[in-house]
Amino acid sequence: MSKLEAENAKAREAWDTNARFWDDRMADGNDFFNSLVWPSVEKLLCPQPREVLLDVACGNGVTSRRLARAGASVVAFDFSAEMIRAAMERGSGDHVDYRMVDAMDADALRGLGPGTFDGALCNMALMDLADIRPLMNALASLLRPTGRFVFSILHPCFNNPAVVQMGELQDCAGAIVTTYSVKTSRYLTPYTQVGLAMHGQPVPHPYFHRPLSILLGEGFQAGLALDALEERGFPPENTGGSTPLSWNGRFSEIPPVLVGRFIPSRAL
Repeated sequence: MSKLEAENAKAREAWDTNARFWDDRMADGNDFFNSLVWPSVEKLLCPQPREVLLDVACGNGVTSRRLARAGASVVAFDFSAEMIRAAMERGSGDHVDYRMVDAMDADALRGLGPGTFDGALCNMALMDLADIRPLMNALASLLRPTGRFVFSILHPCFNNPAVVQMGELQDCAGAIVTTYSVKTSRYLTPYTQVGLAMHGQPVPHPYFHRPLSILLGEGFQAGLALDALEERGFPPENTGGSTPLSWNGRFSEIPPVLVGRFIPSRAL
């Protein structure tokens, strides 16, 4: 077993273990997803009735169900059997076809059908893949010539596993204020580090950090072209959050989420 295969196996084991906890907390969308992620994903993917869409690493199916409600036919897959089980238990009607597929398995990806999909989505999962090259290469052929691939991801500059969120008290001309910021000690070199997607999840899972040059470069090498990019932060008035240093509101000028859209370069 190669190093990448071993890392992939550890990631699958972690997500199988965390699936029930994750499904309970995520359900049909938490504040992070609804406020930060989905508005840009929906805008850039723009799902249309009767389209055929691919939902990569679909988790508990929260995005699959939303795409289906927009009238699309959805093929949704994940490498975690427990995640697929949770997604199917939440129901999907006749418009979502859930499958067990590993996004690192090039043969399985090709088996989804070249030229089949009007669009594809990978929601908050590229940083969970030990290797994104098989997926990028497959998407270049799976998409129709006018197709698009939208991804959302933890912002690799401001929300990678090495980032520390900070709150500092400061005397500003007699007024005590708290300044919120982030600091990071690593960015350029890819690395793997376990962490918690949600406080209290049963076990940490591996994050696979890639700088933008590698993250986007894999798409470029596969024949995809980037034609849209959005950086998402909570608005200042959103002051929720489970901890004193939660992203909600306190870091409104710092985006924890990056959303982008690739299209086949042959469409240009």
